[in-house]
Parts: sequence; C-alpha cells; structure tokens
Amino acid sequence: MSLTRRDFARHSAITGAGVALAGSVGALATAPNALASYDTDSAEGAADARHGVGYGPLVPDPEGILALPAGFSYRVITYSGKTKLESGEFTPSNHDGTATFDGPRGTTLLVNNHELKGPRANWKYPVPLTEGLVYDPAAAGGCTVVEIRPDGRVAEWVGIAGTSTNCAGGRTSWGTWLTCEENSDRAGVNGMTKDHGYVFEVDPSDRRANRNPKPLKFFGRYDHEAVVIDPRRGHAYLTEDAAGPNGLFYRWTPPEGFAYGPGEFRELADDAGVLQAPKCFDSGGKYVDDLSRATKTGTVYGVDWVDVPDRDARTTPVRKQFGEGEVTRARKLEGMWWGDGGAYIVSSYAREESPGRHDGQVWFYDPRRRTLTLKVLLGVNPDPSKDGAFDGPDNITVSPYGGLVIAEDGEGVQHLFGATDSGRTYPIARNELNIGTEEEPEYSEFTGVTFSPDGRTLFANIQTPGIMLAITGPWKRQKR
Repeated sequence: MSLTRRDFARHSAITGAGVALAGSVGALATAPNALASYDTDSAEGAADARHGVGYGPLVPDPEGILALPAGFSYRVITYSGKTKLESGEFTPSNHDGTATFDGPRGTTLLVNNHELKGPRANWKYPVPLTEGLVYDPAAAGGCTVVEIRPDGRVAEWVGIAGTSTNCAGGRTSWGTWLTCEENSDRAGVNGMTKDHGYVFEVDPSDRRANRNPKPLKFFGRYDHEAVVIDPRRGHAYLTEDAAGPNGLFYRWTPPEGFAYGPGEFRELADDAGVLQAPKCFDSGGKYVDDLSRATKTGTVYGVDWVDVPDRDARTTPVRKQFGEGEVTRARKLEGMWWGDGGAYIVSSYAREESPGRHDGQVWFYDPRRRTLTLKVLLGVNPDPSKDGAFDGPDNITVSPYGGLVIAEDGEGVQHLFGATDSGRTYPIARNELNIGTEEEPEYSEFTGVTFSPDGRTLFANIQTPGIMLAITGPWKRQKR
C-alpha cells in the first residue's frame, strides 16, 4: 500500500509537524555544522572524553599513518603493493567498502572492495584474474577476501574479478557480501567486453559459490554505491552516486514467495521483483524534489515509491527516465547501513547541482512508517585544510557502542569520527599518510568502516594506496 501525500499530511497534522512520526529515531545533530564543532586535538576534546563522549584528542603517529586517541593502537592488515595474496600476487589497490563475518575455527573474514575503474592497464595493482572468478577480463576491479586467524596470521584471496569501480556494497544476513559497481560502461566503452553497472554477490565462506560471477540485473544497471537488505520485510535498498541529474535511492521488492539465502539470487530472472525510486513530500503534503531542501535535523519526509520503467537502462540511464516532479533526488548518495530497524543513508555533499548546499547529510529510512528523517547535517566547511571540522561523510556503520561511525571523504584532512544519538561528535582517527607533497599535502579518504563481529576491532581502509587497518583500544558505550 502506498503512502499518499494526503495520508502523510493528515497524519502529520495529528502528530505535530511530522517530527513525531520519527518515533524513537532521534536526530543525531541539532544544527548545521554540529558535527564540525570542535578541534580534535584541543583541550575541549579531552574534556568531552572525561564527560563520557569520545576518547580524547588524537595523538600523532610516529609512523605517519594513523593518529588515534591515547590507549588505542592499529595494525596494518593488507597494504597494496606490499602484502600478497595466496597466489603470490600483490594486494590490489584502492580499498573501499568492507564487511566482516565470523569465519571457521575462530577466524574473522572480511570482504574488501577495490574501486578500480576502466581497463586493467591503467592500474599497477588490479584485482588478479583468478580462473573461474572473472566477469569481464578487461575490467580492473573486484573484491578480495581477507582471513584473520586467531594467531594473527593473515591470508587473502580473490572473491570476484573483472568488475568495475567496486565502491561500497552491503552485508547480507545470510553471510554474503553484495558488491556494487559504481560505473555503468557498456560493452565496447573504455575497453570493456561486457556491460557494467551491476551488483554481484560474493560468499566469503564458500569459494566455489563465487565461480562464474552472475550480475544481479534485477537490482538495475546504474552507478551503484551501497545496498542493504531489510531482514524482516525482504526489501533491498540501494543508493546511486551520479549527477546531471542527481542520483536516486531505490527500493527493490522481491517476487512473492522468494526466500533469501546463499545462492538464491542466482536463481532469479533478470526482471524479477520490482525496482522503484522514491517520491518524497513534507508534512504539508508538498512534493520535495531533492533531499538537499532539508535545512534542519529532525526534518521528516513521507516516501512513496514509483516504478522504474527500464531497470537495465537499455536506451536511457535509470535516473533520467523520470520527468520533473516524478521522483526525489540527492547528490552523491553513498554509504548505507542497516540498523535500528531501518536504513541509514548518506548524501556526501551538495553544491551548485542541488537546490541547497551542505557538506553532508545522514538520513534514516523507517520502512514501517515509510519516512525519511534527517539525522545528521553538516554545514559547508569553510576551511577543509584545518583539522577539527568534519565534511564529506561516505561509508558508515552503526556502532555497537551507540551511535554511528562515519568515514570522511571530504576535502583536506580526513577522519573517522563518531556521532552519538544526541548529536555529540568525537574523532576516532585521522589519516596522516601524505600522498601529496610537503608544500601541497594530500590525504586519501577513509573507506570500509566496519566492526568485527565481536565488536572489539574497528576495521577501516585508507583508499589510496590501499591499506586495511584494524583499530583496537578501550572502546566504551557512548553517552547520548
């Protein structure tokens, strides 16, 4: 049943301006720039830690890789061009989306995307073309599986190869990883031999299940970012990072009677289920064309869903198949994570291509109420070169210690930072690996932020050159 604008407006009038529709889902920030409110190395940061928020100021790293709070440490798990796969080839570069899984005999398994676009010749360390695991031999991207054993030893092998621009993705409740291509080149473009822009499933526990990779075409062909699965209702939600026009947030409804499980997606037809895009409206029933219209946290939009005409985009990109007034768009829809009964969704920033400007939003989609609530809003960072301000959220995870942990993909200094339920923020790490020059320093984005299954280790990647890090320390539940 669709939620009409009239229904939402009537409900909003009863509950009061729509905000009450969010129920227990509170706003994570109370004003623009709230997440960029203090200097990460200041005495204020230490004071916040004493009062139960965060872990104190960041301590510079003598190794020049990762600044962490006192008492925390990190370990390099994989490093492109330095560590090697079981096959003897070097770890591929450009680490991106990652998820963790319980492995056999006390091991931890991670699936790690490698965001490599275009022909293999363009990259020094592409994902190796392992026999039986290749979709398109011309493409450089894919995933590796990393196994960390109880004694600390690490093994790494290819999960899928020959895909393009594997950016984010999503973990399933049945123990697999959905890797997303953020590139929709057709066969014959940029040297590709097959069409791209799809989602693929990778099983970290069963290498045989990954043979003969099959694109899950029912999820649509476009510049995918992330995907999550609603374990109760069965819907899949997907984000698209695209502009001209801005991209969309999608919902896929499985065919009636479909039961999720390892390998079940392979049995579905290319046109299985229904793919839809959102159409949002405010508490007064007014249509909302772009999520950047929201200027206050706690803003709630009702969501209706509109069928995608041609999900495989045979002649027209999916996002361009909708006319003015038909759907709601957003700039750089990126990371997504399922938690608290819904999907946390990131819009990394908005500029001239959008109705409003910001340096990051995090929305919460509540499938039961069919609402989007603005949880985090970052005002435009006036000076990204200075430490202390956060901008450009990208990959995101729900923390077992409360709130969110967010990876920065902004300008200038790059952080991992936390946000409590009440809007307090705190730094967790700062990238100190300068890949630029002393005169013009440059720091790669963080990606792949995710906790180990037991919650003791926070894994994150520095995308360039491609480093997977395991962070440990005195984690504690964060006060609101």
